[in-house]
Amino acid sequence: MPSYEQLSELLDPDSTVLLTVECQQGVVGPDSALPELADEARSSGVLANVARLVAAAHRGGVQVVHAIAERRPDGRGANRNARLFRAAERLPVQQLSGTAAVRVAAPIEVTEEDFVVRRLHGLSPIQGTDVDALLRNLGCRTLVVTGVSANVAIPNAVFDAVNRGYTAVVPADAVAGVPSDYTPAMIRNTLALVATVATADEVLGCFERPRVTRG
Repeated sequence: MPSYEQLSELLDPDSTVLLTVECQQGVVGPDSALPELADEARSSGVLANVARLVAAAHRGGVQVVHAIAERRPDGRGANRNARLFRAAERLPVQQLSGTAAVRVAAPIEVTEEDFVVRRLHGLSPIQGTDVDALLRNLGCRTLVVTGVSANVAIPNAVFDAVNRGYTAVVPADAVAGVPSDYTPAMIRNTLALVATVATADEVLGCFERPRVTRG
């Protein structure tokens, strides 16, 4: 784990963005299309930790971006080139544009200052979406990646961020996947090679420090 000084330097509020990935009702909510993942996100405390980080980001002036995965009711533009996409088409809960399933899930709060970026295709919240352009226009240098799932979207987000020149920070207890023992192994053996791994409390401590006024 990084020292407080190292993490604090990375998490300058003027150049840090907090990204929540697929923390939407149809994925991590009570009526999820993926109940095993939703249960893991909730019972492990991951969803609560994401909500704490978002709240601290709001208080500390850190920009928040929520990445949502959805599809049109007619399915046009959606991928069908992998088992995952074809299986999603058969799920009882669909992530359809404009429905409750694609709203950010409680207890995460969304403010007017947040960005909500929606995608209709692919696996990544960054590749092929508005996220990269927004991050650059916001002056982002460090991207804090949270949410689900550690199986697919989270590693995609981290790799895409690093490939685009951002420093990625992953609060390990604000990321969930299935089965439960897969997430820490994936973080330890994969994400730790390219990202700074911390805890939610460590990131919170940096978000909640007094801001220094630059003269």
